[in-house]
Amino acid sequence: MLSGVFSLLMAGLFVTLDAVDVAFTEAAVGGGITTVLLLATISRTGETEKRNPAFPLIPLMIVISTGALLIYGTSDMPLFGDAIAPIHQHVSPLYLSEAQNKTGVPNVVTAILASYRGYDTLGEVTVIFSAGVGVLLLLGSKRRRDENAV
Repeated sequence: MLSGVFSLLMAGLFVTLDAVDVAFTEAAVGGGITTVLLLATISRTGETEKRNPAFPLIPLMIVISTGALLIYGTSDMPLFGDAIAPIHQHVSPLYLSEAQNKTGVPNVVTAILASYRGYDTLGEVTVIFSAGVGVLLLLGSKRRRDENAV
């Protein structure tokens, strides 16, 4: 409960800093979905731990190979903070210089996400909402099966 309250307080702080997009995400994910999933997990957890008799070799190999692929994928990335990286040469200077004048929003991140990338932000919120509803439906269907079995 304290993490949910903290997330909602942080969302309020982000609103006062004119970062409304970050506040929405913090309220939805931190205050909403994360709190609900944490409470649902606590309610579904038993008093004793179920022991796994076998060593999970296949999942371990999948995790190791995925980690190796991710590390390999980052090997050709530019260094952190590199001023001549391609991302800093394309549209970033334009956004930084003109975002406040064109949108009237004092926070550059909020101006980009709400004005220039509004549909993308709407899509991200829809995905987060759909994932949360899907997880809640899965948790609810397991509970109904358990109640019907008794």
